[in-house]
Amino acid sequence: MVHAIIDIGSNSIRLAIYKVDEDQLTILLNKKYTAGLAAYVKNEEMTQVGIDKTCEVLDEFKVLLDAFHITNVSAFATAALRNISNSAAAIEQITKKTGVVVTVLSGTEEATLDFIGATHATQTKTGLLLDIGGASTELVLYEDGLIVNAVSLPIGSLNAYGQYVHYLLPNKSERKAIKEAVLAELSKITDLDSAKQAFVCGVGGSIRAAGKINNYLFNLPLDTDEIKAPNVKKMIKLLENDEEDDLISSETLNILLKTVPDRIETILPGMIILHTLIKYFKSETIVVSKSGVREGYLYKNIIFPKKTSDKSIPTNKTKGQAKGEPASQPTDAQKVRKMPKAAKTPRAPKIAKEMADKTKPEKIEQEKIVAEVQDGQSKES
Repeated sequence: MVHAIIDIGSNSIRLAIYKVDEDQLTILLNKKYTAGLAAYVKNEEMTQVGIDKTCEVLDEFKVLLDAFHITNVSAFATAALRNISNSAAAIEQITKKTGVVVTVLSGTEEATLDFIGATHATQTKTGLLLDIGGASTELVLYEDGLIVNAVSLPIGSLNAYGQYVHYLLPNKSERKAIKEAVLAELSKITDLDSAKQAFVCGVGGSIRAAGKINNYLFNLPLDTDEIKAPNVKKMIKLLENDEEDDLISSETLNILLKTVPDRIETILPGMIILHTLIKYFKSETIVVSKSGVREGYLYKNIIFPKKTSDKSIPTNKTKGQAKGEPASQPTDAQKVRKMPKAAKTPRAPKIAKEMADKTKPEKIEQEKIVAEVQDGQSKES
């Protein structure tokens, strides 16, 4: 069976097509469009421009799916369409315009799917899972292969950049502001155990990007999937802007263009969030997972819908939250901890912007995509 997943995130919208063979997943196509939806949130509402951008990307994906005759399609959205006050109206408009039925995952659901996807084949059964997205960060504490606590913080790499960074890269004071914002969100959670978590399973684009920079700077093999905790601070110190202006060194820009050209603006805010969390939990090692929420969705809802049914997960109460109130709602903004309001769009050096635009990953070779998908379908038949 071939199954497609559309993942509408705060930083990017992704189409992933998988060949499903019993309990094995093989990726046939992975197409990403860097939409930056978190930047289109104004006064806690997704603007019409953001909704139209989403529809435009989904229409593009539909062309591909129709060309490959793929009918098994699941679409879901995370923080960009969850932590807004007009979530239901935006989803209704997107479905009406594109015909794509989109499910909005709650923070707890997203964290749970992250856990299922990332830990499916891992040997480590106890630790902390982190997924730093564009507008939220998911944390899952687990022991003996079972979830102990699942938390969603309404701060991610993209909205942290928009809120706190004024030029292309954060400086020391902006790094401190992002750190304090993360700690402030953690302080609102009354039942989060801050005991040492030596092992971290890292999920999502921000942590994968940090892994690429780690391998490049420390001369490690490209397929190394482990980041030593002290390296995170070293990378931040090396790459952050030392000055209170928009000038960055050509060496820093060269590193970013070689390793993470599509995340030049958001990689450092994401790494600052990562460093804050691993310091909070006294972590020693981050293992970068290639799987996450999309694979978790398939395992839970398509492959093992009965085996991975929701287990009892502790409800995460924030200070001041009423007894019995759900920690998250599937389609509404989290009632207590809301997304920070977007600041005005920061300006960045023109040359850096032009160079980054030339390296956007959505320019994929069409012949390669067709060959990969058709090969997967021909093997199935």
